[in-house]
Amino acid sequence: MGSIINKVKGLIRVIKDYFEIKKQLRNNKDFKITKFLPIISDKFDSSGVAKGSYFHQDLLVARKIFENNPVKHVDIWSRIDGFVAHVATFREIEIFDIRALKNKVKNITFRQADLMEIDKNLINYCDSISSLSVIEHFWLWRYWDKINSNWDREWLENIYKILKKWGKFYFSVPIWPQRIEFNAHRAYSIKYLLDIFKDKYILSSFSYTDDNWDLHENITLDEKSIKNNCNCNFWHWIFELTKI
Repeated sequence: MGSIINKVKGLIRVIKDYFEIKKQLRNNKDFKITKFLPIISDKFDSSGVAKGSYFHQDLLVARKIFENNPVKHVDIWSRIDGFVAHVATFREIEIFDIRALKNKVKNITFRQADLMEIDKNLINYCDSISSLSVIEHFWLWRYWDKINSNWDREWLENIYKILKKWGKFYFSVPIWPQRIEFNAHRAYSIKYLLDIFKDKYILSSFSYTDDNWDLHENITLDEKSIKNNCNCNFWHWIFELTKI
């Protein structure tokens, strides 16, 4: 009901303003009104949306890369017009993606690769890697890629090989009870991922966005939070890992 009232109030105000500006334009020959195109919702909206899973993860990891200032940072398949764009404003970033990229942008270098088989020249290639909200989508034929039920472990192993010792790996995946919703995405539990990462990485920091899209930064994981997945049904874990 409140939204309907706001729309009515907004429309009345727009009509009133329309006649007011027409009156003022009688003595102004620089502009003329060619169309009545009322925009009502902007009068009642906030200045913007400073929340959301992707919003928080992209800013958080970009900030960590800025603070850590690696020699060479590589991103694997993260969103180019989100996270990659943030990083490219202050440093060079090389991106790997299974899909082609036609545009050339300052500070962004592109390499087309699926990383299931890595070139020997990529072993110990860089001291910083990111992959944000990626692993859950691939090898389910969503991008015309091959079906591979074990691809996530193989792919993570290859990322480990690309990263230099003591290098940083920034990684995020959806928070859900672990499952596949074919062919959109997978979901992961904390325990499953920690079992993969043990003996390979130190967990430098852990953050997550909850079901209300709020960020919880630098959380200490205990047995309870691991077991109940931080009481979340959706959105993202954000790992900062250091290779050992």
